[in-house]
Amino acid sequence: MKIPRYRITSLKLLLFLFIPLVLQAQDSLLTFEHADRAPTESELLKWHEVFTYEVRYSLFKLGEVKVEMMGDTLYDGHNAQYLRTIITSSPGIPFVGREENHYNTIFTQTDSLPHTLVYWTDNVDDEEYDDTRYIYDYDAGNVYMREQETIDTLAIEEPASSGQLIFHLGRLFAGTENDFTIPIYLNLEKGFISVNNTVRKEMRNYKAFNEPVETYYGEGESTIDGPFGFRGDFKSWYLADDLRVPLEAHVKVWLGNVRIKIIDYKKELRK
Repeated sequence: MKIPRYRITSLKLLLFLFIPLVLQAQDSLLTFEHADRAPTESELLKWHEVFTYEVRYSLFKLGEVKVEMMGDTLYDGHNAQYLRTIITSSPGIPFVGREENHYNTIFTQTDSLPHTLVYWTDNVDDEEYDDTRYIYDYDAGNVYMREQETIDTLAIEEPASSGQLIFHLGRLFAGTENDFTIPIYLNLEKGFISVNNTVRKEMRNYKAFNEPVETYYGEGESTIDGPFGFRGDFKSWYLADDLRVPLEAHVKVWLGNVRIKIIDYKKELRK
């Protein structure tokens, strides 16, 4: 039986290689000078941050995902920011084998919400670079989409994204009662992610920190297959610190419920 491509894509995005050596983040990395409010985008972007998460399906640890705020860049004459995610799937995953995939977003600050300028993927293990690309042309009002050999165009709706930017955007609202919905362009389709934020707090434990930490809870819904293979309802937890570090997500995928939890966090001021 041939597995549908969107399911294989979802599996590639969610099933990551387990790396047994994990370094604990130092609790001294956390600051609480203005933890009573969500951070501004400028406050987030002055840091170089690296996040590592483990992914579990039922009782099984499936692997890891690494997210890194790479820093300043230029794209088509725009001052912009580069966000990269690296996912490696286990060689024991049925129908997939060993995979290493990179997901890249270049986005820019605006007077309202950050806007994606370009999104692309690299299938590193197969040496297929730039195999997916979405270009956001706000002047022309179009998203130009390419998935391997298939090309299409859709009308743009701001603030457009291919999903990866939700990692950054969610931090700007975590711990507030401000909800938001953003259009997502992925799999040559348009959908939406809606996020309902709350001021509900709870203490939770994570390998990245030596002690239990206070978190803010949120939930939402995705109407499109992806990003990162999920669709439907999801739950999320953010650290109740100055930067609202993303800590945990529970998402529904075609094979069941998956839990993503932080295991390591590093940050330093950008030079």
